[in-house]
Amino acid sequence: MSAARLQTTDRDLVLSEETLSSRRQEAHLDLDHIQLAARDAPLIIAWPSPGLPGGMIQFNEPAEWRRFIVGLGIDARIPDIVQLKFRRAQALYLLGWIDLDVLKAGELAALIALELTVMDRYGDRIPKKNRSFAALLKHMVDVDGLDDAHIPMIVRTGGTAIGFVTGASGPSLSQRRNGMAHGDPFDGLPVSGLLELVRDLINYAYRDFIANTPVGHRSAFLG
Repeated sequence: MSAARLQTTDRDLVLSEETLSSRRQEAHLDLDHIQLAARDAPLIIAWPSPGLPGGMIQFNEPAEWRRFIVGLGIDARIPDIVQLKFRRAQALYLLGWIDLDVLKAGELAALIALELTVMDRYGDRIPKKNRSFAALLKHMVDVDGLDDAHIPMIVRTGGTAIGFVTGASGPSLSQRRNGMAHGDPFDGLPVSGLLELVRDLINYAYRDFIANTPVGHRSAFLG
């Protein structure tokens, strides 16, 4: 049976065409398969809004929450394996309507998608022995030019996020990922704007890939 090869900087992932096709379909689900009932009370969570980077937002109906979460998807031209991982995070966030603990699991899923992204985009530029998630994120700023002006969430709401990317401010994204992966992923309240920030960082890392990929084209291969 023929196989499609997905190349990463650390390893090759070999998937059969049948498996790859299935995963590509799953990666682009619109999340309509997840049914949400009305809540007894509105969902109120910390999330940046214009002029209020530390603000709160309220959702009264499940359809409002669904539109919000689905609207935070990454660019459709980004490789399917990253789409799949990020869409899993969106699905878990969506289920946060029922239980915020599930949303916390979505935060870890989002950071895993980001880790795959920076490994793919920058992994070959850092010696393997130093190729940590933290080092890759710092490279994104120090070498690839990321600043707050390139983060749409920050442009939209104000504030700053760069310190949480580089590790200058804490807990950083890499610290959060390690704490969730090796500790209790359900500990603490949801992190304000995390899914939106991760979306913006993934889109930034793949900006050249996106610019050179025709609209409507989907790639199963990492960049």
